Amino acid sequence: MASRKNTLLPLIVFLLFKLLIVEATTINSTDADLNKGCIEEERKALLEFKHGLKDPSDRLSSWAGVDCCKWRGVDCNNQTGNVIKIDLRNNGDFSRLGGEISDSLLDLKHLNYLDLSFNHFQGIPVPDFLGSFKTLKYLNLSNAVFGGVIPPHLGNLSRLNYLDLNGDVYYYVPLMRVSNLNWLSGLSSLKYLDLGRVNLSEATTTWMQTVNLLPSLLELHLAQCELSDFPPYSNPFVNLTSLLVIDLSYNYFNTTLPGWLFNNTNSLTDIYLGGANIKGPIPQFGVGNLCHLVNLDLSHNDIESQGIELVNGLSTCSNNSLELLNLGHNQFGGGLPDSLGNFKNLKSLDFGNNNFVGSFPNSIQRLTNLESLDLSENSISGPIPTWIGNLLRMKRIDLSFNRMNGTIPESIGQLTELTQLYLDSNSWEGVISEIHFSNLTNLERFSLHLSPKNQSLHFQVRPGWIPPFNLKYIDVSNCHVYPKFPTWLRTQKRLKKITLRNVGISDTIPKGFWKMDIWWLDLSKNQLHGKLPLWFNVAWLFLGNNLFSGPIPLKIGKLLSLKVLDVSSNLLNGSIPSSINKLKDLYVINLSNNHLSGKIPKNWNGLDELQVLDLSKNELSGGIPSSMCSISSLSSLKLSDNNLSGELSSSLQNCTGLYFLDLGNNRFSGEMPKWIGERMTSLGQLRLRGNLLTGDIPEKLCWLSYLHILDLALNNLSGFIPQCLGNLTALTSVTLLPTYVVDPLLHHPYWKQMELVMKGRHMEFERLLPIVNLIDLSSNNLWGEIPDGITDLLTLGTLNLSRNQLTGKIPENIGAMQGLETFDLSCNHLSGPIPPSMSSITSLSHLNLSHNLLSGPIPTTNQFSTFNDPSIYEANLGLCGLPLSIKCSTPNDQKHKNDQDEDGGYMTWFFISMGMGFPSGFWVVCGSLALKKSWRHAYFRFIDETIDRLYVYIVVHMPRLKKKIERIGVHG
Repeated sequence: MASRKNTLLPLIVFLLFKLLIVEATTINSTDADLNKGCIEEERKALLEFKHGLKDPSDRLSSWAGVDCCKWRGVDCNNQTGNVIKIDLRNNGDFSRLGGEISDSLLDLKHLNYLDLSFNHFQGIPVPDFLGSFKTLKYLNLSNAVFGGVIPPHLGNLSRLNYLDLNGDVYYYVPLMRVSNLNWLSGLSSLKYLDLGRVNLSEATTTWMQTVNLLPSLLELHLAQCELSDFPPYSNPFVNLTSLLVIDLSYNYFNTTLPGWLFNNTNSLTDIYLGGANIKGPIPQFGVGNLCHLVNLDLSHNDIESQGIELVNGLSTCSNNSLELLNLGHNQFGGGLPDSLGNFKNLKSLDFGNNNFVGSFPNSIQRLTNLESLDLSENSISGPIPTWIGNLLRMKRIDLSFNRMNGTIPESIGQLTELTQLYLDSNSWEGVISEIHFSNLTNLERFSLHLSPKNQSLHFQVRPGWIPPFNLKYIDVSNCHVYPKFPTWLRTQKRLKKITLRNVGISDTIPKGFWKMDIWWLDLSKNQLHGKLPLWFNVAWLFLGNNLFSGPIPLKIGKLLSLKVLDVSSNLLNGSIPSSINKLKDLYVINLSNNHLSGKIPKNWNGLDELQVLDLSKNELSGGIPSSMCSISSLSSLKLSDNNLSGELSSSLQNCTGLYFLDLGNNRFSGEMPKWIGERMTSLGQLRLRGNLLTGDIPEKLCWLSYLHILDLALNNLSGFIPQCLGNLTALTSVTLLPTYVVDPLLHHPYWKQMELVMKGRHMEFERLLPIVNLIDLSSNNLWGEIPDGITDLLTLGTLNLSRNQLTGKIPENIGAMQGLETFDLSCNHLSGPIPPSMSSITSLSHLNLSHNLLSGPIPTTNQFSTFNDPSIYEANLGLCGLPLSIKCSTPNDQKHKNDQDEDGGYMTWFFISMGMGFPSGFWVVCGSLALKKSWRHAYFRFIDETIDRLYVYIVVHMPRLKKKIERIGVHG
């Protein structure tokens, strides 16, 4: 019996609170005889109040005539005729009120209810005089765009039961703030307090002491208030025994959950601490104090796996009343607890975005009241159990982004209340048939976006199938749908968003389908053919990677709702219609990879929302229109792979907001503009490769602090590599580069595509492009040395300086470039050894040093031991060592070589002496004879006499010599 009383206590207190609110808002009696009518003084006060307001939709048109008690939003006491209630809350039916709040309201002496919520007062302060209403019990100024300091005079409202000053939901930064919360202590009757989205940072250390002085408080809402102090377990100020609801979500506590939250509050029904920067394990607590919980939200924190003990503890409550359990976006791991099956009243279970593993727990089948189940973004494996069809109250299931596999059970078709089904990014196989949808009469959203690597799931429905549901949203990607276009889509009268991406449809689009009133259509990566269709109400249109042919319709300028136009990678031809400039709301134009020809339209004025323009891979000619950079919002411009020519237009310097510029593989000529580095200060990705550009690389490029991709290859650039290149901020350290998200609904990375040469191959980068760091200056006529400062680019991943005229040595400190993966210096005139520090670059996977004048041994440690291809070192006559066949000399070889060198030195000097002596002796003798006639005659007379004597000697002695030879021959 006592237990039952404890269970009913919070409910009784809550009902009493609601009755007090009803009492404060007594409305007119229907008995006309008892209604005394409006008091004239108060009528004039209301008219003066109206006069200060801005009322664009004329909401207060009824505020005329004598009886103000009949005016819209005004209620009077039916006995005295005094105005007691003003309710001008905007429920979305009209434009929001604004202007000033007149102090004439002070003439309403009996006012006890004032609601101006969900209007727009443009940041004006909350009026001080509101603290003078002695009878006020209900004050709601939430989401009405008030600003400044909340007046402490509100603390005079001693009879106030309800105070809601929640900041405007449309603003990320709180507009209102407090210098302290001491004034709250005067609100002794307060039962409901909401200061959400009010900056309480100046009261972060005292907020709990102040709140603790409100003895009647039942609900406390301080969400997104920039609080950073959570009172510890032993804090003496905590005494919230009457509190039913506490909401401290999205603050900056950066601590574990304090014990007082569990041990000092006996009647809590709702705890909201989502996104409050809670970390670590959950402390031990008295389970009995939380057995009244109805809603528990600890999502978007950093709570570890031990926190699952909280679930196990709550599951032991005999009178468990928990209906919402949200632990999503934390660090929980291990298997899903079996204790979940004990929460018999549970309606919403969210364990998404954690680290849970294992199979689907069977205990969940006992949760027969469950309406929403979110287990997305975990590592849950195995199939969906067939008993899922027994949870007949289920309205929402999200099992996306897990490791589940197997077939999808047909029993899921028995969930008649199901409105949302998300099964994305798992490894499903088998068949989905009509049986899976047989009783899903309430289904509104269906998403089955699978990986393109796993296309084992097939849809099999009859061509004439009429589904039992009426969808609003369908996303089916990378599955096998019937080759013909699914005609059953025409039966879906409420359908607004269609994604049938890469599902194997090979057909034309039925004309009746063109008339559907949809705002999102993605039919990309199929084999749809025929003329390009138009939908006049569509806002996001993705028809890329199909076989549509013919020209772009001239009527495309009539699609005035269009925000994204992607018809890339088709067979479209003809010119770009000039009417495209009428699409004033366009964010993205992607006409790339078609056969479009002619010149780019001249007039781009008026496309004030355009952020992405991609006309690449077509056959466009001419230059860049001067009006293109009149679009101040343009952040991505891609005109590569066309036949565009001329000098880079000076009008491009007006594209000051560009982050992505790709003009590669065209015929642009002239010098590279120096204003690129001076004017385009937001540039992060610049690709000008494959043009006819000449002149130096401008040093002002070094001013681009966001630049992390620079591709100037295959031009005629000359001169030195700028010394300042090592100052590129985005490549010297890990930098959070700006990302330009066009729209939260856009999940297509097509506008981030760029083709780059890395590791010797042409590679297309999409999602990874923001983290690619590259400098490619290859195939130019650059000369001089490699600047030493380039080694300061610590996060550079690819450096290609090949096919230039570079000289000098490889910088000694090259090893500092620890992010380097691709390094190509081939086909230059570099000399000297390979720096030893290069072997410390452990990330290096592609190296080419061929065709230079390098010498010395090739390093053999770390990554160099994996470079076994000799071609990366070829045509360097001085290099030796593996993988080359030329061996490097040993120390003994060097000594022998030195000895040979020494002997060789003596011989060298001997031959030099002979060479020098012969001409010296020759000219001493012959020169003297030539100059002295008497010496010359004497010399030749001596020669003649010598010859005569030799002749006489031979004639006299020759007979004797013959006889002697004959005598020797006989005896022999």
